[in-house]
Amino acid sequence: MPYNEELAERLKPILAGAGSFDEKKMFGGVGFLFNGNMCCGIHREYLILRLGPEMAEQALTLEHVKVFDITGRAMKGWVMVAPAGYRDDFFVREWVQKSIDFCLTLPPK
Repeated sequence: MPYNEELAERLKPILAGAGSFDEKKMFGGVGFLFNGNMCCGIHREYLILRLGPEMAEQALTLEHVKVFDITGRAMKGWVMVAPAGYRDDFFVREWVQKSIDFCLTLPPK
């Protein structure tokens, strides 16, 4: 199943306003790297976010959020947000900003 390209187009202006991002096809979808670190992406219909362990645990309390696990091995500090969690552009921006904020704490690669 292809990834949600409409969501990718919604992400691009948000990411462009935040700095230098690279787009890369990965995990059957698309990923966006900030300073060489994977920041966010799309897998099928899910918005994938790198939030760090604490913020990811908080996010997992929400109904439309689950652990990022597409291989049988969960990725710690990452979450997948179902479409119900990003219908509105306001929520897309909020989610992506949380991911960017975490990536700003990481050293560039």
